[in-house]
Amino acid sequence: METAAPQPNPVIEQPLSPWQLFWRRLKRRRIALAGGVILIGLYAVSLFAGFIAPYRYDRIDDRSFFHPPTPPRWQGFHLVMPRYEKGPGTFNYRAVLDDTKPVHFFVRGDKYKLFGLLPASIHLFGTGDPNYPVYLLGADQFGRDEFSRLLYGSQISLSIGVVGILLSFSMGMIMGGISGYFSGRTDMVIMRLCELIMSIPALYLIISLRAAFPPGMSSAKVYAMIVVILSFIGWASMARVIRGMALSFREQQFVLAARALGQTHLKIIVRHILPNTFSYVIVAATLSVPYYILGEVVLSFLGVGIQEPSASWGNMLTAAQNIEYLRNYPWLLAPGAAIFVTVLAFNFLGDGLRDAADAKSN
Repeated sequence: METAAPQPNPVIEQPLSPWQLFWRRLKRRRIALAGGVILIGLYAVSLFAGFIAPYRYDRIDDRSFFHPPTPPRWQGFHLVMPRYEKGPGTFNYRAVLDDTKPVHFFVRGDKYKLFGLLPASIHLFGTGDPNYPVYLLGADQFGRDEFSRLLYGSQISLSIGVVGILLSFSMGMIMGGISGYFSGRTDMVIMRLCELIMSIPALYLIISLRAAFPPGMSSAKVYAMIVVILSFIGWASMARVIRGMALSFREQQFVLAARALGQTHLKIIVRHILPNTFSYVIVAATLSVPYYILGEVVLSFLGVGIQEPSASWGNMLTAAQNIEYLRNYPWLLAPGAAIFVTVLAFNFLGDGLRDAADAKSN
């Protein structure tokens, strides 16, 4: 009588954690990953803006007003930059034949502070000769390098969204957690306060406060004022959502067990209730960052945000108010393209995170 062959033991797959399931769903969304890669690249470039930019944001060249974009060209195996001179017309430039300068890497140039702390003067590329400037994106109406100002401006325009979200969402999570956990009179007071704050238009508030401050206020103080006001306005909507989630969590078994073990109310809110809202908070934060960036852009564009000569994407676009500039010098719209790409990348990433956080999605 033949004996049956022994069957191999079935492989038991280990169950995936919620974060592993979240990451697996996110990896299937290529557009979201592309948005994340773009944002990582933008923030990395912003972090090293002083090193990558060939010039300082406030360097003025009175020989290069409205200089057109002049990318380096290959001459044999070397990158060279031709010398340009003004031709017929007010701002008409032409390259001088057979008059070039090699483009070098890691050249010494304008002084800057790496990460805002370390004094440095080494730049990624340049010619080292002011007669052969490298204007990858052209120059503006004051002869300032548009590419360098774009990089320096990214430090303000990109960071203001992250800092604003950290402040507003932290406050919104704490206030919403307290409101939902205690409910009753505490809930009523906090929710009425949220409704009052949400009724205040942020744009008019900033414009009014800006008019009350001295006109010579530094850009650092204006930056802090914009962040604080946008955060003050933005935490209320987050608090309302977290409050609703906290109302459902406060009767869950893990909260009742923590309460029975004698843990304080604050510890229950911070360690047990709020961590369960992180999946929503991450998605909401990603989708909200563009609004903070656009808020700074609008304010600087209107002249009540970051002031000259400091660079931000908003005040760089003030030149776009002149129709003649737009018609003759379209490279001045480079900050607009950067804003478009950044907001689109955040929206792609936010949509992907939202779909990945949905347990019903494939």
